Amino acid sequence: MALSWNEIRDRARKFSKEWADESSEDAEAKSFWNDFFDVFGVNRRRVATFEHRVKKIDGKDGYIDLLWKGMLLVEHKSKGKDLDRAHTQAKDYFHGLKESELPRYVLVSDFERFRLYDYDNGADFTEFNIKDLHKHVRQFGFLAGYTTHAFKEEDPVNIAAAERMGKLHDALKDAGYDGHALEVLLVRLLFCLFADDTSIFAPRQFHEFILQRTGEDGADLGLWLAKVFQVLDTPPERRPKALDEQMAEFPYVNGKLFAEALPLSDFNKTMRELLIQAAELDWSQISPAIFGSLFQSVMDTQLRRNLGAHYTSEKNILKLIKPLFLDELYEEFHKIKSTPAKLKAFHVKLAHLRFLDPACGCGNFLVIAYRELRLLELEVLKALFAKQDSLLTSVADHVAVNVDQFYGIEIEEFPAQIAQVAMWLMDHQINLVVSEHFGEHYARLPLVKSADIAYADSLSVDWPEVEYIIGNPPFVGKTYQSKEQREAKLQIMSDIDCASDLDFVASWFVKAMRVLPTWKTKAQVAFVSTNSITQGEQAPILWNWMHEHGCVINFAHRTFNWSNEARGKAAVHCVIIGFSLHEKAKKYLFEYEDIKGNPEGRVVSQINSYLIDAPHINLIKRRTLICNIPKMGYGSKPTDGGHLLFTAEEKRVFLEQEPMAEPFFRRFFKNTEFISNTERYCLWLVDADPSLLRKLPKVLERVEAVGFYPASTDS
Repeated sequence: MALSWNEIRDRARKFSKEWADESSEDAEAKSFWNDFFDVFGVNRRRVATFEHRVKKIDGKDGYIDLLWKGMLLVEHKSKGKDLDRAHTQAKDYFHGLKESELPRYVLVSDFERFRLYDYDNGADFTEFNIKDLHKHVRQFGFLAGYTTHAFKEEDPVNIAAAERMGKLHDALKDAGYDGHALEVLLVRLLFCLFADDTSIFAPRQFHEFILQRTGEDGADLGLWLAKVFQVLDTPPERRPKALDEQMAEFPYVNGKLFAEALPLSDFNKTMRELLIQAAELDWSQISPAIFGSLFQSVMDTQLRRNLGAHYTSEKNILKLIKPLFLDELYEEFHKIKSTPAKLKAFHVKLAHLRFLDPACGCGNFLVIAYRELRLLELEVLKALFAKQDSLLTSVADHVAVNVDQFYGIEIEEFPAQIAQVAMWLMDHQINLVVSEHFGEHYARLPLVKSADIAYADSLSVDWPEVEYIIGNPPFVGKTYQSKEQREAKLQIMSDIDCASDLDFVASWFVKAMRVLPTWKTKAQVAFVSTNSITQGEQAPILWNWMHEHGCVINFAHRTFNWSNEARGKAAVHCVIIGFSLHEKAKKYLFEYEDIKGNPEGRVVSQINSYLIDAPHINLIKRRTLICNIPKMGYGSKPTDGGHLLFTAEEKRVFLEQEPMAEPFFRRFFKNTEFISNTERYCLWLVDADPSLLRKLPKVLERVEAVGFYPASTDS
């Protein structure tokens, strides 16, 4: 377990006194650095090596004084030597290191002086004398297990981690290890890799165990993993007395993450190397907020081609949770933060709020909502103990918000597993933030509480009673729904006329309105949806029923581009709608001058079905004319069975066989082609010369095929 800052400072003072008069690099440098690491409670032998050989840019061998791969490089000189030259020498070693080995920090010293460079912050450095080490220990938080990161959605480490796990997944699957067992194994490995770099385990404990205890051919790796998982699931008092010492150092995790007995996985040399490569990354930089979706995408080769395009960006999630609950909670906090009694009551309130995402996927919405609630709680704790350097008692006695306040329902098993683990990972990252502020290491181990993520069909199970329902239900247009989806939708909408015309996402709006009156909580709901449910024929079908059952729209984002900024990003035109059974004091409407830009919010008197500040009037479908114009018989709808429609590739192949048909091709647009800018073509034979058509047998085959196609069927 990581040391408290108070203990680290005491150790630093002792270290400074013991080494104050040392001056010879050769004589005592190794002992110096062993003792330095011990100040922070770290066994140097576990994480770093002396005299690491590398090839410098001039082709000559160089020897790094001390290297913690991916984290820290130390260049040590005798007392009085030039630290600028020492830093230059340290940078020269970078050429001989792999990308994964490049350090974030460079530390140069001559016994008397320390200079620490942080390459994540533009190689800024801090310099101080050894006697002042105790004043600067927080800058070495990365040694003590207190490192926190400002996570970036497009941080390459998230992509790199997902890609490495993807390669391991493929190798295991190709070897015949598949299905549920593979998914659980990958989730467990995800936890262990994260634990290695975030002080859940000792630094690099899992990584070093794989390197030291498993054979290079990988044949025994599956056996060792099974043993590690068993130990992680066993309390210390129930472990065998003869348990291997290195194995016994692993903590008790619990949380049922390691409880299930899996079939043994067979590894080979390549697969072992893939796991080691994944372990070489700094997993403390991984963002649970988006990694879950990236991790899921490695399981699907088609999704993996656009890795990073299939997660919901934090920016868009905040568009939903801020007006739903976060802004109001912060407003309340700022009003009462100077009144201890009210502040304590507010803290109790935070610890009793419950949240549900009834289509949670990998848990993106739950993870971000939990993070924001924990950060607000941290502000409460800071206000309560503002005049103290630390809490009156241990941090654990005061942190009250926990993952078991969060519920999710997910129809696929693997995303549900990821969501639960992602919540634990975010919980631990916020615990590190709390630890850093109050100077006391805080970790929730063993895992006693967990988010309640149900692996189930959300539309067919009861929803747990909560204060807030959030999420991003599946976008499936009415013409693309499977038989099962259509049946589920119509069952939940049995009393809604023309329900078959609604998109699948509307099912979650209807189900929410059915459960709200049965709950004691004055629950509020906010969902993301395609904008189709606020337009055309769908708006009156859905919203007339919603308003009849007491729905009040309290805030809304009008149409905007729902995307992230990853490569291959998917663009969908969406809205966000926040609703409940009760009127709120203020209603907010967010509008976009540019659908790819930022919204402008304003207070409005009411928000109607079309998401405008206007009375609740819906334009209903009608078949009688409202003025003296010709009646439209059918409109524009292809009923050719697809025989006259071509993708760009199909057109190219067709013209290779029938080049004279080229003048008859026209660009074809429906909503999908327009929104996604995809190429589609049709054979346009209006006013075509019959004599020319007779010379085009492939075209005539297509025309003939249309004649056998039922005119009432949509292509």
